[in-house]
Amino acid sequence: MFSNWFLKSFRILLLPFSFIYAIVIWIRNQLYDKGYFRSESFNLPLICVGNLAVGGTGKSPMVLFLVQHLKNHFRLATLSRGYKRKTRGYALANEQSTAIDIGDEPLLFYRKFPGVPVAVGEQRLEAIPQLLHDKPDTEVVILDDAFQHRAIKAGYNIVLTDYGNLFTRDFYLPTGDLRDLRSSIKRADVIIVTKCPGELSENERTELVKEIAPLAHQQLYCSTIAYGIPYHITLGNEKELDESTEVLLITGIANPRPLKMLLENQIHTYYMMHYNDHHIFTIDDWNEIRKKFNSIENRKKILLTTEKDAMRLMKFGEQMNGMPFYVIPIEHRFLFEQAEEFLSSVGNFIKNFKQPS
Repeated sequence: MFSNWFLKSFRILLLPFSFIYAIVIWIRNQLYDKGYFRSESFNLPLICVGNLAVGGTGKSPMVLFLVQHLKNHFRLATLSRGYKRKTRGYALANEQSTAIDIGDEPLLFYRKFPGVPVAVGEQRLEAIPQLLHDKPDTEVVILDDAFQHRAIKAGYNIVLTDYGNLFTRDFYLPTGDLRDLRSSIKRADVIIVTKCPGELSENERTELVKEIAPLAHQQLYCSTIAYGIPYHITLGNEKELDESTEVLLITGIANPRPLKMLLENQIHTYYMMHYNDHHIFTIDDWNEIRKKFNSIENRKKILLTTEKDAMRLMKFGEQMNGMPFYVIPIEHRFLFEQAEEFLSSVGNFIKNFKQPS
């Protein structure tokens, strides 16, 4: 609690830098809006999944949600920056790719849906032509975390905002978490409030609509986090959590709060080793994890991590032999039975796409 208080107090002291940051991004957006900087379009549907804040809104699960529901109807590909990878430039995922090569999120996309091309490239304007050269039958490209990448003009923008930290209540970096202007929300086609309570009422939804005030052309949806049954990191067998199980939770994600709440509701005792978002695990980290796990006396104990973290931990595969190391899957669940409406909107954009003039 003290550390959180100290961090918040320290960030408030950085308020002058937040005003400078806001001015800089306002100027940048004006240069794009007025046409001094060009935004390039492509002659195929580009769907952008992004946010206005840094980390933790559920972009990767949303990309997976879209791929899961669209892959049987269109020839999809995904394009990400490949955050925290140790390589540069364009790359197309293959069987030999690791999180070091392409980043943990793209590797997760590839492992989940190996039939869908997954590309990375920090210069997306250059990466899209390379992707289309490698996969010329591609009909749709899903851009992961590209809302601020205005060098490309996506045809359909999906912007996510965390229920616990709405962009309307946030402030600019470094005091807050906003990395783009609040007014940039006007470029969104769809706004999704993620990580809502599962029991969100109609009245609460109405209040969200009032606060966010979507424009006439925008749709607003609410989703909650749905966790699946944990499966073994190497063997794949599933395991239900119960009160008698003790868990050592390993996370390197921006916002572990929903996962912590799940464990608090389902089991009696858990321990947590939290690392920075996209943390590259070292052998020293792994040794500390094993040491902590071995110190837990309960015989019904397991290690648990997220699917994204698992991509960066699998390099210790041989050392995991015999260990009860499980991965918990996560997905978006739309509230108020609006998943089909959302998917229909995305599908209509693709089917009715017209080449930019």
